[in-house]
Amino acid sequence: MIVLDTTIVNVALPSIRTDLGFSEVSLVWVVNAYLLAFGGFLLLGGRLGDLFGHRRVFLLGIAFFTLASLACGLANSQGLLIAARAAQGLGAAVVSAVALSLTINLFVQTHERAKAMGIYGFVSTGGGSLGLLLGGTLTSALNWHWIFLVNLPIGAMVYALGVTLLPDSCTPKAAGRLDIAGAVTVTTSLMLAVYAVVTVNDTGWSSAQTALLLVSAALLMLLFIGIEAQVRAPLMPLGLFRLRNLAVANCAGLLVAAAILVWCFMAALYLQLVLEYTPLQVSFAFLPANLIAAAFSLGLSAKLVIRFGIKPPLTTGLLLAAAGLVLFARAPVHGSLSVDVLPGMLLLGLGSGTAITPLLLAATSGMGPGESGLASGVVNTAFTMGGALGLAIVASISAARTNYLLLSGVDSPFALNSGYHLAFFIGAVLAAAAAVLGAGLLRTGNQGPENNYEENVVALHASISDD
Repeated sequence: MIVLDTTIVNVALPSIRTDLGFSEVSLVWVVNAYLLAFGGFLLLGGRLGDLFGHRRVFLLGIAFFTLASLACGLANSQGLLIAARAAQGLGAAVVSAVALSLTINLFVQTHERAKAMGIYGFVSTGGGSLGLLLGGTLTSALNWHWIFLVNLPIGAMVYALGVTLLPDSCTPKAAGRLDIAGAVTVTTSLMLAVYAVVTVNDTGWSSAQTALLLVSAALLMLLFIGIEAQVRAPLMPLGLFRLRNLAVANCAGLLVAAAILVWCFMAALYLQLVLEYTPLQVSFAFLPANLIAAAFSLGLSAKLVIRFGIKPPLTTGLLLAAAGLVLFARAPVHGSLSVDVLPGMLLLGLGSGTAITPLLLAATSGMGPGESGLASGVVNTAFTMGGALGLAIVASISAARTNYLLLSGVDSPFALNSGYHLAFFIGAVLAAAAAVLGAGLLRTGNQGPENNYEENVVALHASISDD
């Protein structure tokens, strides 16, 4: 349900834009309000589970997320929808972080845990496909409000099953203090930065408002780093970034997330506003890419890592994704599905499905067993923030290109398409840069006894093969 809500909105964006009067740039906030709150509170959500019990926090997060979904479904204004999406993101962060902890605590045997994590990864990836298909179906058959209201029966069922099935004894509480100051400063910093970017077309890069917002964001980020260096239980321990693979994987994750989210956001707009596809047609256009990515997450990517190590699949996958974005960057106004859409979709599904697993393994290959969860949380946060900030910047640049052409007298479809072309090209550059970063800086040799990524993949692959 959480992963579904990151993609189900994409197909309905044009309908939301028309109904509530969003501009192309402000429409980004329907996505970013969710992603920023999600990324900002992901580490805090895990910490809340450690302090107060994973089962209790999980149930509270599900209830909060479900109520926020109700508010989204009933929203009749831009402000209400964006605020409700932010509340959804907060609930999603708590649920996601604690759900992973619950899975680890419930399945303690190596074989069982590997099997559980394989299913967890498959469901997480498959949720993207389901979100696109369900989003198109609900928007076409009913209206965009139902993409949020569908969470109500699911949330109620999950809450009831959680109360019934999840044992409280498997979630011991940890000692320590809650780093509220760290969560508040980093989330506020990122929200100010994104707001500065998405409003720059109206205010200008040299305006006092833009400068004030960016300076404030930078100062808050410095304050966050200072807080993390001082508190006993930091939200993001700075010492983690002394580990080379973790630092490189986070940088690559920022770039990859930005490229993927640019693709999802801009491709949905291109298909509906330029090619005039219905929401359901957009869902089916995205389906091949998402199904391929899901299949690779279930085991094919793991086989490649076992056979070749982490670098070749990572760099190859990212270069394939970059090639797919380049194909989208040349898609014409009167493009066809088979020639101008499907090839790019297939390359992006193949590339992202191949690259994500080795990227996550690279981030945890030098970590001890007790630290791998924390490293994964940091990487997930980098993915979320990279996607939000990257999309805000690229959408702003794309809109500026479109507006310039419209003022020059270019017809609307061609002006829109030119803006999307620029966005896709920037996405391709980001994916290629991540490939170069991973190929040049990741270490794959022996880094000590904790370097067990191949053992983890073998265990995961073996458990899937047994089934």
